[in-house]
Formats: sequence, structure tokens, C-alpha cells
Amino acid sequence: MKLEPEFSYTAELAEPQVVGPGPYGLRQVLAVTGGKVTGKRFSGTAAPGGGDWLLAGDDGFGRLDVRAQFYTDDGAVIYMSYQGLVQVTEAAAGALGGGATGTDFGDHYFVTTPRLECGDPRYSWVNQTIFVGQGRIQPGPIVEFQVFRVDA
Repeated sequence: MKLEPEFSYTAELAEPQVVGPGPYGLRQVLAVTGGKVTGKRFSGTAAPGGGDWLLAGDDGFGRLDVRAQFYTDDGAVIYMSYQGLVQVTEAAAGALGGGATGTDFGDHYFVTTPRLECGDPRYSWVNQTIFVGQGRIQPGPIVEFQVFRVDA
């Protein structure tokens, strides 16, 4: 098995809507307000309506529950959902809170399992592909991911 670079994705996030502490942790909802996807096989922009239903635990990790869509540059719509884990280090918390510095890939644990769906025949390959991603947090806040295709 090997990982092949497939695309990068950036998402600009709104201020979190803090639901508050509940039985599973601190729930926050962060709407996607903009972003881009760039890759060899498709590129485009973030469509309205995406977001992250983040659950922050007492263990210093956030559990991601993300749904988003892209408008490709050639007119298709690709849906993406993923789960993952992000270690909320001091640098990560600072970037999410509007700080001036961010994190880099590999600075902290930030791993996702994206699933893509598309009905356009040009992109049917995304429906039969496993992806994994690695993230970082930039001021804004902006999250950025490198997404890899898993090949046999």
C-alpha cells in the first residue's frame, strides 16, 4: 500500500458557535466561509453550507465531524465528509483563537479520513477511492489539508 498526493484543501472558518459542555465534551460548530481545493485531477472552490461539528475532549484532542462541498472549476459538485482527530496544542489553540502564528504539517496530530462523492461521470473515480489527510491550522482561522489517495 502507498499514499499518493491527490489534492490540497483550505477552509476559512467562521467564529465558533459554542454549544457548550455536554456529556461527550465541549461542542463547537465552525461554519466554512470560503476555501479552495487544488489538485492534478480537479480544482475548485468551497461551496456554502459546509462546517465542522467539533467535539473538544478533556484529553486535549478534538474529534472532527466535517461536511463540505466543492464547485469544481469545470462545473461539477463534489461532496466531502470526514472524521478525524486534532491535537489541540497551545499553537493550535492560538491559531484557532485568532493568533498571529499557526501550525505546520506534522507539528501536532491532525489526521482525517475524507470520503468524497460525485455524480458527475468525470469524477466517478472519487466514489471508489480511499483518502487520508494531514492538517495544519493557520491564522484566520484557516485549516489546510494535504489529502492522499491510498493505492494498492
